[in-house]
Amino acid sequence: MKLSITPVQKSAVTNELSKHNLAFQQIYKGDRADRQPVHTVYGGANLFDATIVTKLQTKAISSLKYYAPNFCVLGRVLKLEGWEHLPTSTNEIQILQERLDNLPEVERKKEPHWLAYTVYNKLVAKLEHEPLEDFRIDFEDGFGNRSDEEEDATAARAAEEVAKGMQEGTLPPFIGIRIKPFSEDLKERGIRTLDIFISTLCAATGGQLPENFVVMLPKVTIEGQVEALVQLFEWLEAANGIAKGTLKMEMMVETTQSIMGEEGRNPLMRFIRASKGRLIACHFGTYDYTASCSITAKYQTMDHPVCDFAHHMTKVALAHTGIWLSDGATNVMPVGPHRGEELSYAQLKENTEIVHRAWKMGYDHVRHSLWNGFYQGWDLHPAQFIARYAAVYAFFLESYSDAALRLKNFIDKAARATLTTDIFDDAATGQGLLNYFLKGMNSGAISEEEAMATGLTLEEIRSRSFLAILKGRRAQ
Repeated sequence: MKLSITPVQKSAVTNELSKHNLAFQQIYKGDRADRQPVHTVYGGANLFDATIVTKLQTKAISSLKYYAPNFCVLGRVLKLEGWEHLPTSTNEIQILQERLDNLPEVERKKEPHWLAYTVYNKLVAKLEHEPLEDFRIDFEDGFGNRSDEEEDATAARAAEEVAKGMQEGTLPPFIGIRIKPFSEDLKERGIRTLDIFISTLCAATGGQLPENFVVMLPKVTIEGQVEALVQLFEWLEAANGIAKGTLKMEMMVETTQSIMGEEGRNPLMRFIRASKGRLIACHFGTYDYTASCSITAKYQTMDHPVCDFAHHMTKVALAHTGIWLSDGATNVMPVGPHRGEELSYAQLKENTEIVHRAWKMGYDHVRHSLWNGFYQGWDLHPAQFIARYAAVYAFFLESYSDAALRLKNFIDKAARATLTTDIFDDAATGQGLLNYFLKGMNSGAISEEEAMATGLTLEEIRSRSFLAILKGRRAQ
């Protein structure tokens, strides 16, 4: 076999390629392996205290029990797969419930009612054990523009409540604050609130922060705003005995300028670089973004085409960088307009219809986000948790069996190819199938044991890498 390229020539090219490939890999490191919350709840800082999880849990469970006391009601409201077969009479529902309860899981999956039954039970378990995944103590839209004295006092009190929650173990798994934007008119207020909150919290905890604590910077338009927050982080860490690099930030993608800069380029990677490794997530702001696109209030919804455009631009700009992406929120609350003990039948009926419509809208919006590859979103009211978790569970459970079989067959085929040294160049498809299970497990829709139906071991699943799985099998 004749070769024209000398070893020296080849080394010169491969060495140069290695330099560029490694530089590329430093930017596009792949998805982060740690857990991403499926939602973030934004709540006014004036309402926050150390018992926030219990407060929201009580309201969410109360809403579910009252407006969807069983899986048949919820299944029909959300039109879960097989909803046409769900009974409506109390007696028939009770008989079906008992029958499904007593069936082995393998047999239960053959039932047309399986999805509604399973989603409801997972939802109930979620609300009972971990109703709230992520919370932002909001000093921006959820708090509004108040006097400096009031915001100062609220920032200090909220920090003390976080310290109390840390001591008592009552905080959600993820928590943070949203300050006011670093625009010309609000920059000083945003900086002051950040300083008061961090300094007060550290004074109460000896320099400790809660796990998974972040600072959200809204309405980012220029990289200088990101650079300013990084500088403030460095000073706050030094002044409060916080380990260097501990403070992390998120940013809101809610202006047209964060999608397209003055040079006709998407600026998000510049914002990421300006953060010096501190920016970990970008959250979409549905209503500010649609307003900036001159969309009237009636049509400012999560599934508007201008939002889809922004989503796709963000996804393309930041895919495989390890930056988490979050969609926005549904602004229609699942809350009945009529309050009190002595409501008429018509008022009770109207309440139920309004809550059910809002649940269905929220469910459809979450499904739309998931379809676009956004696995996190906002919630603004605890009654929205029901639509959120139901949508996430249904999304993954609907295609579980097919995905498990596809991944099993795909890995078997790929492993055989690598074992015989055949070329196998479709790793992206394999990783995509694996990602389905990783996202499903992250959300709680799929357990590790259920993921093992793919033929993978727990060790292989936890590696989170299709290529690592193939290399491991080839080594065996």
